[in-house]
Amino acid sequence: MALIRSVFQEELDGVSQSLVDLATMVTESMQKATSALLNAELSIAEEVISADEKIDTYQHELDSRIIDIIARQQPVASDLRALITALRMSADLERMGDLSHHIAKVARLRHPESAVPQELQSTIRTMGEVASKISEKVGTVIETRNTLMALELEKDDDEMDSLHRSLITVLTSGSWDKGVPSAIDITLLGRYYERFADHAVSVSRRVYFLVTGEFAPA
Repeated sequence: MALIRSVFQEELDGVSQSLVDLATMVTESMQKATSALLNAELSIAEEVISADEKIDTYQHELDSRIIDIIARQQPVASDLRALITALRMSADLERMGDLSHHIAKVARLRHPESAVPQELQSTIRTMGEVASKISEKVGTVIETRNTLMALELEKDDDEMDSLHRSLITVLTSGSWDKGVPSAIDITLLGRYYERFADHAVSVSRRVYFLVTGEFAPA
């Protein structure tokens, strides 16, 4: 029985490590997507777009592994909660990869020009930095199950929300003179970064629930 439990624990640890790996992949995609966007780097944009398929495949394989573990081990209580939570976290992380992919596609669409007007470059750069910081922290939260750090992501998300609002303010101020296509680009980009952070917060909240058995305070 002890041997069976040891093998099962190794499988659980493997799932956790795969989630950390997925978070690392997503962080790299976001960093590259932001660079491609700001610097009109077509080759980097293409890397991100291609990498999204790898992220999707990794997530699908992880989900299949989790379902197989549930079927074979028939876990109960905290073990079942850990596996169901892992399924939901993998979906959030995969969606974060999709959002990086969307950003890279905007960069590719507007190449050889940058999709971001000069006066908004600083804001978008900061949004990219905040997004990368958040996804890196998510990886740490998954690995360490640090509930205090999980709660910190709410504040990080507040910073992203503030940046997103500043973009909308510029677009609706009445002084926008970059045309409709550019306004659409910025609106979409702002939403992509904002949703990226929202999914990261969702992952952190799931870790909090996994550890405590309670939902994180709003």
